[in-house]
Amino acid sequence: MIISTGTASGKSLAYLTPAIASCLDGGTVLYLTPTKALAADQLRGLRELRITQVRAACFDGDTPFEERTWVRQHANYVLTNPDMLHRGILPRHAQWSSFLRRLRMVVVDECHGYRGVFGSHVAQILRRLRRACARYNSHPTFLLASATASEPGAFAMRLTGLEMDEVTVDASPKGSTTIALWEPPLTELRGEGGAPVRRTATAEAADLLADLVLADVRTLAFIRSRRGAETVALSARAKLADVAFSISPSFPTPNTPPVPLPTPTNAPTPTQASGAPDLTPEDPQDHLQDPRSPQDPQDPQNPRDRRSPQHPQSRQNLQDRRSPQHPQDLQDPQDPQNLQDSQGAQSTQSQRDLRDDPQSAQTQQDQHNIITPQGPLTWAIPDAPNLPSSLDSDLTDLPNKIAAYRAGYLAEDRRLLEKALRAGTIMGLATTNALELGVDVSGLDAVLIAGWPGTRASLWQQAGRAGRDGQDALAVLIARDDPLDTYLVHHPQALFGQPVEAIVLDPGNPYVLGPHLCAAAAEIPLTEDDLPIFGPTTPDVLADLVAQNLLRRRPAGWFWTRRERATDLADIRGGGGAPIQVVESSTGRLLGSVDEPSAHTTVHTGAIYLHQGETFLVELLDLEAGVALVSSANPDYTTFARDITDISILSTERSTALGSGTLHFGEVEVTRQVVSYLKRRLQSGEMLGDEPLELPPRTLRTRAVWWTLPASAVAPLAEAGIDLGGAAHAAEHASIGLLPLFATCDRWDIGGVSTELHADTGLLTVFVYDGHEGGAGFAERGYARATDWLTATREAILSCECERGCPSCIQSPKCGNGNEPLHKRGAVRLLDTLLPPR
Repeated sequence: MIISTGTASGKSLAYLTPAIASCLDGGTVLYLTPTKALAADQLRGLRELRITQVRAACFDGDTPFEERTWVRQHANYVLTNPDMLHRGILPRHAQWSSFLRRLRMVVVDECHGYRGVFGSHVAQILRRLRRACARYNSHPTFLLASATASEPGAFAMRLTGLEMDEVTVDASPKGSTTIALWEPPLTELRGEGGAPVRRTATAEAADLLADLVLADVRTLAFIRSRRGAETVALSARAKLADVAFSISPSFPTPNTPPVPLPTPTNAPTPTQASGAPDLTPEDPQDHLQDPRSPQDPQDPQNPRDRRSPQHPQSRQNLQDRRSPQHPQDLQDPQDPQNLQDSQGAQSTQSQRDLRDDPQSAQTQQDQHNIITPQGPLTWAIPDAPNLPSSLDSDLTDLPNKIAAYRAGYLAEDRRLLEKALRAGTIMGLATTNALELGVDVSGLDAVLIAGWPGTRASLWQQAGRAGRDGQDALAVLIARDDPLDTYLVHHPQALFGQPVEAIVLDPGNPYVLGPHLCAAAAEIPLTEDDLPIFGPTTPDVLADLVAQNLLRRRPAGWFWTRRERATDLADIRGGGGAPIQVVESSTGRLLGSVDEPSAHTTVHTGAIYLHQGETFLVELLDLEAGVALVSSANPDYTTFARDITDISILSTERSTALGSGTLHFGEVEVTRQVVSYLKRRLQSGEMLGDEPLELPPRTLRTRAVWWTLPASAVAPLAEAGIDLGGAAHAAEHASIGLLPLFATCDRWDIGGVSTELHADTGLLTVFVYDGHEGGAGFAERGYARATDWLTATREAILSCECERGCPSCIQSPKCGNGNEPLHKRGAVRLLDTLLPPR
C-alpha cells in the first residue's frame, strides 16, 4: 500500500500503528528512508513511546561497529537507508536470518525521493530484499509513504514490483501557507558576452534569514550545496552581529566572530562567507549525511556572490538599516496585503512582530516587502526600540541564533542542532536538502528556498517544513540566475494549481539491472524462478553478464564468479565506473572519492576542489592510477570545466510531427571531452582565463529526444539574417534549463547538442539527452511533453529582460564553446516554427 497525502497529515501514525503491532506480535519491521536525519528523528519518536517490547535501532553509517551485532541479533524495528541495505544487510543476509525470517512489514518513507537513476537502483534493491525474504519464508507487507507522489499507485508498483493499493484522501487540518516568489536584482557586473549578472540567491537568502531571525521568526533556509549552507549561515550571523553592535555599543565589534556552533574547523570565516558564492550543486550524498562527507562537485550555477555587508555597491546593509540613525528600510512598492501571524490567533510562542492588521503593519518604522504573483507582500521588521523580548535580553547571543546543518557534521552535532531548532534556542538554520524529508521540526514559521529545488515535489516538501500543527506559514522561493528559476518567478501558473511531476525511474535499464543481478547472484544463486522478480529484460541482461564472465551459468542457475564484492559494481548514487581517490599530496590523507565520469569536470588538473568547507587545488589527475593529488590552497577564484560534445544516432524508437519539424526519441552515443577550464574571480565573477586541458574523450550510450527542421522551414530565417547555428545553440541551452519542470531531474542530469547540419539527419537538429548510461527516463518524458516543454522554453526566452542573452535565459555554465554563438531572437523564431501560433 502507498499513502500519499500532504505534509503533517498523519502518515507516520498510519504506518507506526501496524508496525508496532507487528513487533508486539513477535515480528520485525524494516524502515527505509533516504536520509539519516529522518531515521534519527523516527527513532527519537519511537523511544518516546516507551514501549519496552519495541527494540528500535538505527543501522547506518553512524552506527558504531560495536552496536551493529546487537542490532542484528536483538532489534525488532530497524531503521536504515537503501545504501546500507545494499552494502551491509543483503550481502550478509545469513547474519540477518533471524530478523528476515520474522519480517512482517517494510516501510518505505518519503518514497518520492527515489527517482531517476537512484530510484532505479533502489527499485532493484527492493527486489533483492523480496528475494532474500523469500529465502527465509517471509513475505512482508510493503507500506510506502509520500507527501508528493504523482500517480502514487503506478509509481509504487514500478518501485517495488508489487501490486499496490493507494490512499490519497487527506482530511487533516492545515493552516495557510503564503508563497512568495523573489527575484534578486540585476547588478552592474557583466559576465560572458557582456551579459548582466544577478545578485546570487545565497546572498539574498542570507539577508532574508537575518531579517526573519531578527523578527523572532523561526526559519529554515534550504540551500542547494553544503558550502552554500555554511556561507549563508555565517553571512547571516555576521549581519546579526552588525545589528547588535549598532544597537549596543558594548557588543563586541562585528569583525569579531561570534562563538561558533558545531561546524567543521575549516569552515569559511564570516568575513569570507558574506561575499562567497554558492559553488556547488545539491549533493545527493547529503541524504546520507556520511560523516566522511563526500566531496562537493563545483557548481557553475551561481559563481558570483559579491555582496558582502561592506561592499560599496551592495544594497544597504543590516547595520545601516537597523541603527537608530537609519530607521527606514529599503522600501519596495507598498501593498496593504500583509502576512498573517504564522503562529495563528492562539499562539503561545514568543511575541511575534508579523502582523495580521495592515494598519498595524503600517505603523512599523521598518518594513520589508516581497513581490508575489499577486503583488508585494509585506511583513514588519522591528527596529531598535521594539526588539523582541527574547533578543532584547541578551544581544551577545544574537548571532548564535543562526547555524548551519549539512552532511559532514558528527551525528551527535546534528542531533544537537535538531534539538536546538525544536526548542527555539536556534531561530534560523541554513540547511541542505538533508532536512527536506519528514524530520519533525515543528514550530517553524518560515522557509527560504534558495534556488529551484528541482521539482514541484521538492518545493512542496520544503515549504511543508513550516506551519505544522495547523499553523500559518511563509515560504519564499528565491530565484537563481538560471532559465528555469527565471521562468518560474515570471510564470507562477507553472507552480500553483499544477500536479507534482510524475516520478521517473527505469528499473529495467541494463546498466542498472546488470550490477544488481550480479549482487543478487552473489547473495543467493539466481534461478529461473527468480527472473520475473527483476523484470522482462532480465534474460537478455543475464546473457550479457555471462558473456562478460561476471556470471557463470550452471544447471542450478547463475553464479557470481569473482572474488570481489558484487555490490561494488552498483554505485547507486553515482555515475558508475571505478571511483577516483582524492588524496592530499603532502600528507597522503584520503579526502574522499569522485565517481569516474565526474572526475573529468571536478578534479581535473588545476581544478579548485572543495571538501568539508576547505579549499584544495588539484595538482594532478591520474586516471590510470585512479587518483587525484591535491594541496591545500586559498585562491580568490574558482574553476569551471568546459567540454565539447559529439552525438550520433544509433536507433530511432519513435517519431512524430511537431509544427514544421519532426520530433524523435531513441538511442544515441554521446562522446564528450573536457577541453579546458575557466577561472572566475570569486567576488566579482570576473573572467581570469581559459586554461586548456588534455583529457581523453568519454563515450556514453544513452537515450535522447531531438527535433529536426527541414531546409524549407529554416530558409526564411536565414534570409532574415538569423544565425541558424546560434539560434539552435540558444534553443538547446534554454530547453535543457526548462526540462526539469516536466521531468523529475536536475539540469546536471541532462545534456544537449545542437548543429545547423547534423551528419545523421542532414538537417538542423537539436538534441537533449540523459546524462546517465542507458538513460534515466528524462528524455522520454521530454518527448511525451514536448509541446508544453518547448512552449515554456520559448516563454522563458521571451520574458527575460536582457537584450542578447544571459544566464537567466540562453547562456549555460556548462557550454564548451564559451556560449558562442548564441542568437536569442533566432531561438524564438526557431521555436515558433515548431509550436502553434500564440
